Amino acid sequence: MCGIIGIVSHKAVAQEIYDSLLVMQHRGQDSAGIVTCDGRKLNLRKDNGQVSDVFYKRHMLKLTGNMGIGHVRYPTAGCASSAESQPFYVNSPYGITLAHNGNLTNSSQLKAELYASDLRHINTESDSEVLLNVLAHELQQVGGMSLTVDSIFTAVRHTHRRLKGAYAVITMLTGKGILAFRDPHGIRPVVYGKRKTGAGTDYMIASESVALQACGFELVADLQPGEAIYIDQKGQFHIQQCAENTSLNPCIFEFVYLARPDSVIDDVYVYKARLRMGVRLAKKILRERPNHDIDVVIPIPDTSRPSALELAFHLGVKFREGFIKNRYIGRTFIMPGQKLRKKSVRRKLNAIDIEFKGKNVLLVDDSIVRGTTSTQIIEMARAAGAKKVYIASAAPPVRYPNVYGIDMPAVEELIAHQRSDEEIGKKIGADWMIYQDLNDLIDVVRKGNPEIKEFDCSCFNGQYVTNDINQEYLKKISLIRNDTEKQKDEDATSVIGIELHNNA
Repeated sequence: MCGIIGIVSHKAVAQEIYDSLLVMQHRGQDSAGIVTCDGRKLNLRKDNGQVSDVFYKRHMLKLTGNMGIGHVRYPTAGCASSAESQPFYVNSPYGITLAHNGNLTNSSQLKAELYASDLRHINTESDSEVLLNVLAHELQQVGGMSLTVDSIFTAVRHTHRRLKGAYAVITMLTGKGILAFRDPHGIRPVVYGKRKTGAGTDYMIASESVALQACGFELVADLQPGEAIYIDQKGQFHIQQCAENTSLNPCIFEFVYLARPDSVIDDVYVYKARLRMGVRLAKKILRERPNHDIDVVIPIPDTSRPSALELAFHLGVKFREGFIKNRYIGRTFIMPGQKLRKKSVRRKLNAIDIEFKGKNVLLVDDSIVRGTTSTQIIEMARAAGAKKVYIASAAPPVRYPNVYGIDMPAVEELIAHQRSDEEIGKKIGADWMIYQDLNDLIDVVRKGNPEIKEFDCSCFNGQYVTNDINQEYLKKISLIRNDTEKQKDEDATSVIGIELHNNA
């Protein structure tokens, strides 16, 4: 999960890209980057850290030009010590920069092909750099010195044939224009919009519609699966379908947790979908526990709040804010390393004792992945005086790893792995717990857009829509993602950082 931005405008774009990245900071806190094009000159600034930590006035003043792309990164593998911030750049042909959200499932194969056949060197472990070089090679093959709109779309068509997995991509061709495309399954989100000005029409492409709204752009549409758009430097807009056998299979976890509630993804209002999740969850509670003794419903802020509101209403019990959130702590789900996540939970949330004392409390979370956060929050509720603590998840049990751009842990570290709902409840210390049914989740999200026939629900059901995932691949990513390996990376990076500091 990352956030990507691209703007072609009739005025300088750096500030609007910066503002858009702030709006999409929830999609990645590891690193941030902006590259702008001023004539035939590229201006790049990227570094580890959040947007406000990476860009200062001195950097922004150098990011001149009316065309640019931006990126906030959440590492799909490894930890936050990685220096693989985006956008990536390759000088041949034309000078191409790229921002990518997703994960290629055949990255290792492509890397070998690039070296052996395309004579291209990959300098990082990032699949985004692999993707950039595949596209660059295809552009070089079809474009030559006389690059045309048709040849650009032909290169995208050839690129689709080589790639597998999930990818929403925005690239900038130096001095020419911005190109964006989405994988044939439409797993990761990407939208585009326009803004009329006195000088002409400006265009913007982004992971979520809120970024467009924040900058005064009108949402036009989502990129369809396999679709590509190209906007040249003069603002001429071109669109074409560039893939075969496409189907819309958006990641359902975007609606559960990843996206902002004020976004619209594939014509589904995220906020409304989360309200409907609460309604269905309430119905399940009334069906399975008609004589429940819940006194109050309390959300685990912020993502679960819409679901908790509707759940409380349909149960006929009070809704209360029981936790106050520290806005300056990042999202613990996307924090690398178990040690950092554990430290962050109590810094992030503080219980309001009066809402817990002597009450039977139903805590509502958007989802439960490792269970670490849930365990600590239940302990906080009991310490605040709760008589009984129940917990409900607006999503089904997460039992399988995600391979399409969400760095869920190794399967052995998932709390739901080989455990029943009752066993999970005991493990995290709840008096009882209840999960959303997968069919109900699918129904409430699809209600926003009946055209979506199948979602990517792989983290819940283990069914991977690209049909290229086997046990060997899952075992490989499990070795990379387990927290023991991540901690080794963090410790090694800390040592390097200390040595660099001492030698400075």
